[in-house]
Amino acid sequence: MVAALGLPLNLLTWIIAGLATLGVILRPFSWPEAIWAVAGAILLVALGLLPWPAALEGVAKGTDVYLFLVGMMLLSEIARKEGLFDWLAAHAVRAARGSATRLFLLVYVVGTVVTIFLSNDACAVVLTPAVFAATKAAGVKQPLPYLFICAFIANAASFVLPISNPANLVVFAENMPPLTRWLATFTLPSILAIVTTYVVLRLTQNARLRGETVATEIDTPNLSLGGKVAGAGIVLTGAALIGASAAGIELGLPTFVAGLATTLVVILINRGGLVEVAKDVSWGVLPLVAGLFVLVEALEKTGVLTLLADLLKRAAQADPAATAWAGGAVVAFGSNLVNNLPAGLLAGAAVQAAHVQEKVAGAILIGVDLGPNLSVTGSLATILWLTAIRREGEDVSAFAFLKLGLLVMPPALVLALAALILV
Repeated sequence: MVAALGLPLNLLTWIIAGLATLGVILRPFSWPEAIWAVAGAILLVALGLLPWPAALEGVAKGTDVYLFLVGMMLLSEIARKEGLFDWLAAHAVRAARGSATRLFLLVYVVGTVVTIFLSNDACAVVLTPAVFAATKAAGVKQPLPYLFICAFIANAASFVLPISNPANLVVFAENMPPLTRWLATFTLPSILAIVTTYVVLRLTQNARLRGETVATEIDTPNLSLGGKVAGAGIVLTGAALIGASAAGIELGLPTFVAGLATTLVVILINRGGLVEVAKDVSWGVLPLVAGLFVLVEALEKTGVLTLLADLLKRAAQADPAATAWAGGAVVAFGSNLVNNLPAGLLAGAAVQAAHVQEKVAGAILIGVDLGPNLSVTGSLATILWLTAIRREGEDVSAFAFLKLGLLVMPPALVLALAALILV
């Protein structure tokens, strides 16, 4: 069948991977993103472009990511059902004291903290429903300005610590710098990315915020024992992630164990509810991620990894600073064409194979982390955010997000790269 098409095998692999990725981005017929990623993976195997053992190997490479996502989604769902988000929302609205801009800043600060200590995916999964609950409690007519925060800060603050984005562990792998050197390298770029993203978001949403009213007197619901356990589970998960990162342990299993344990304890307290929790978890994210891993596996078989590593090594030897600028920019924009999960996997493997200087690797990491703020499917965190807001009856088109991303991402990327390379 492949021979009948008259196309080189590598080219056909790239075409299928590209069309599958385009399907994830554009969602033709409003079909879920996972369908397109899985369809592309199945087609590659069916046409003999990727042996099925290699496809299974690609799926297996995502095991840590699957465990991480399941743990976070369980935490989020049990916290939502136990009213933790409603309780937090009431306190946030009270702290805003009737000011839409103060509520905006408060959400941004909380989003920054959640991303730093729980990861960008956790910010999308855990914080988004809490923010929606806060805007609902405050009587806000247009919740999108506040919901946008959850999407953009999840990427902007994702390189403050190694655990702030699982992609960080992929890019550096066994060459992960000690925490002190990480902070020395990325603190200033992170601050500039976070502040710049806030300023641009605030300016672009100013018209909506100016016409918004925020309630000052709202009822604060009582937090149940299950809600307290869910809150403690989220805090302990953050502590477990920091400990696992310091010990060089992959983050997936600790997150899964923490999320499952928290869920089971709450279910035991309530004497039931497992089916309700499992039913509302967004399981469709898992086949999406698995499909993306298979697409990356197929692309690696075309020899692109060796080509990228050789190109990166030669460029870094000739001019490290220019390579850092170019590498960060290319990966940042490329992450929006193929999603930063496969882009990060390919870029990370190329960085490890090329043995480039730490600054070049750091620039590529910033591109992987911050670049996805351009498009709605640039990162897994943004896809999770989109899934979360759809559950609440909100939606954002790819074009609408791109228009905002074109204003938010480039200045933050330039300043972050400049701080890394020049300072």
